[in-house]
Amino acid sequence: MQEVILATRELSKKYNNIAAVSGINLEVKQGQIYGLVGKNGAGKTTLLRMITGQSFATEGGILLFGANTEANLRKGRKRIGAIIETPSFYSYMSGKDNLEYYRIQRGIPGKQCVAEALEEVGLTEAANKKYKSYSLGMKQRLGLALALMNRPELLLLDEPINGLDPFGIVEIRKLLFKLNQEKNITILISSHILSELSNLVNYYGFIDKGKLIKQLSAEDLSRECNKYIELKVDNVERMTALLETKLNCHSYKLTPDYAIHIYEYLNQPKKISELAVTNGIGLQSMMVKEINLENYFIQLVGGESND
Repeated sequence: MQEVILATRELSKKYNNIAAVSGINLEVKQGQIYGLVGKNGAGKTTLLRMITGQSFATEGGILLFGANTEANLRKGRKRIGAIIETPSFYSYMSGKDNLEYYRIQRGIPGKQCVAEALEEVGLTEAANKKYKSYSLGMKQRLGLALALMNRPELLLLDEPINGLDPFGIVEIRKLLFKLNQEKNITILISSHILSELSNLVNYYGFIDKGKLIKQLSAEDLSRECNKYIELKVDNVERMTALLETKLNCHSYKLTPDYAIHIYEYLNQPKKISELAVTNGIGLQSMMVKEINLENYFIQLVGGESND
């Protein structure tokens, strides 16, 4: 059974009596790559800042590596690496010198950790180049190297692939997957674009308006995004009764606009249309559809995507 290494209990944060985060109960287990998904302004950054101690909670608590006292939380945070918002690097200094500066500032022992972190993110050859000459992808990787210098067990990343081109996104994904698989680093990564996480994470948490509205595994999410037949008829109640009694079909649901989503008979849609017609039910439309990950997210939180 996987150990829970991070948990929040009714965690809340208010600014001028306005809740940025409200009653969050989140759990991250050892070895997971947990994707925290929410629109811009949903509360992702505020939540991560409270976990890392950069901001204090108004209510609730945090359990980190099994401890929740303030003294033990301080110890636990030394086992965390984090990128929350863009790290501030000096443009005229090299990548190596920037990391050395932060190593000294943070009191991380052993100069070798700088070279090791640069190697981990594939920047060894660019170590002595000035930061201002780095591409956006290289800058993101240097930020990740900064988070890795203390050899963390838990990595918190706030929108690390935001603004990257497709090649840069793939590059960061591969690197994070390698850290998780080879270094056994647990990762909590936030994004407002679900598709950017779909090839990486194995557990999801959906946050909207400061509230965690759903947590589920990647396998469960995949099942919820299955194909279905969307059926619209003039007598929904009678049609659903016929589905159950005549076709023994119980895997369906009704939508707010009175459409019937049917998850059976995907290869035999004619049976459904014939059932409606032979029983005098007006068939308005019928088509096979599939929920993609982005549409699932939009339907879950409501409103338009912020992509």
